Amino acid sequence: MKFKLNYYFSFLLVVSIFKAEAQDKKIKAYLDTKQFYAPEIGNYLEIYLQFVGPSVKYISTKDGLQAKVSIEFDILKNDSIIKSDAYILESPIAKDSVIEDFYELKRFVLEPGEYDIKIQLGDVNNSKSQTGGKQKVSIDDFKTNPSVSDIEIVEYAFESTQESNFVKSGYHMIPLISSFFPSDLNKIPAYYEVYNSNKIGDSIVGIIQKIFNDDSGEELEDFASFTRAEAAEVIPMMKTLDISKLNTGNYRLEVILTDKKLNLISKSSYLFQRSNDLEIEFNPENIVLDPAFQNTITEDSVFYYLESLIPIAKPAEIKNLITTYKTKDKLKSRKHIQAFWVQTAEKNNYEAWIKYKTQVQQAEKMYHTNYQQGFETDRGRVFLKYGAPNNIVSKETSPSEYPYEIWTYNKIGKFSNRRFVFYNPDLVNNAYRLLHSDMLGELKNPAWQQILNKRNTVNGDVDNPNRFKEDHWGGNSNDYFRQY
Repeated sequence: MKFKLNYYFSFLLVVSIFKAEAQDKKIKAYLDTKQFYAPEIGNYLEIYLQFVGPSVKYISTKDGLQAKVSIEFDILKNDSIIKSDAYILESPIAKDSVIEDFYELKRFVLEPGEYDIKIQLGDVNNSKSQTGGKQKVSIDDFKTNPSVSDIEIVEYAFESTQESNFVKSGYHMIPLISSFFPSDLNKIPAYYEVYNSNKIGDSIVGIIQKIFNDDSGEELEDFASFTRAEAAEVIPMMKTLDISKLNTGNYRLEVILTDKKLNLISKSSYLFQRSNDLEIEFNPENIVLDPAFQNTITEDSVFYYLESLIPIAKPAEIKNLITTYKTKDKLKSRKHIQAFWVQTAEKNNYEAWIKYKTQVQQAEKMYHTNYQQGFETDRGRVFLKYGAPNNIVSKETSPSEYPYEIWTYNKIGKFSNRRFVFYNPDLVNNAYRLLHSDMLGELKNPAWQQILNKRNTVNGDVDNPNRFKEDHWGGNSNDYFRQY
């Protein structure tokens, strides 16, 4: 359970950023939530906040520098507040002007059902720095049946017997509030709990960890692990995942509870992204040019079609494409284009290339601007990467909204009903930009409606969502977004 409240995007992180103007600073806090269960209290939700240290104002105390943040939680069901809390959080004392991030963890016991979490944050030392957000969460029932909790990825953990909000099952854990793992992060601790395995009927149960390529659905067998455990009401598990050899891509970690015959009983999943600078070896001297393949590329279009591969290339492949492009060597570029398709579609590379070439030409015709090729635009990139959408809502005129398009895909790999919102804030040049998408790895912007309506919003400020609660006559983008 994770959501994003940032109004800008960086590094394709699937995390949250609260942001508010604070004179020359902006208060920022990453947020994540996970659900667990304890027999003595029932189902409960953990809410994690990671405050970016330099984004809040520190003042001098007798021991050093310290920040204070006001936090207000409201848990709503059917628009009625059922639980709330408000308090002041003090940061750890900072000495020698070394400002680090600090964390908060809050637990709420909740019955199964749908809820809204409303959070308000403020910098006590800067009254102008206040912000908030609201997000839906779903609480499952872990009380009765054998099940697996949410998977919590932690930044670091150690055994501890001390009392602290951050101690659970004998581990002191600091959450890692990000589902993006760069190349310098090769080992990640994962914590989860297995519930009611003693109700399966076996004295011994199996706990399996698997990693799948989330785009293709392929299981990566080298990353699987199996643990035998004694059946119990609660089984806490801390496992360290070695992802050093995991290539760049989108992945799904699955924790599976089985009986002694390895029959699936329950499972829990965690989606994440990996960026790894493992080099993709490319040697153009080993490529023998295919006349039929090369006849489809005219002499004046070699570099154009080389660049057109970027929307569907992996990060390491993009590096090679750019390196080849910079040489301005047409022969090497021809070999690179052919090698790309031999590697991408070994058995029918010519047919795959012709199909993609047609798509590139179509993207050029529909989406080019006076300063961008079709494949360089956001709509062109999405079209080439995911194919043509199943439905497009296009609104070029609206009383209160910039021109926009909403693309809907019935299926993208294993994902269903994925949507992309493009808009044209410049009102010229056919220059539609991606504003928001619910597709993993794409720009997610919960303030997309506010930004779209900013055309007709006096003194609009996307850093203050409360200013955009007023209705805009003729603004139907949210209805279209939810309709398909």
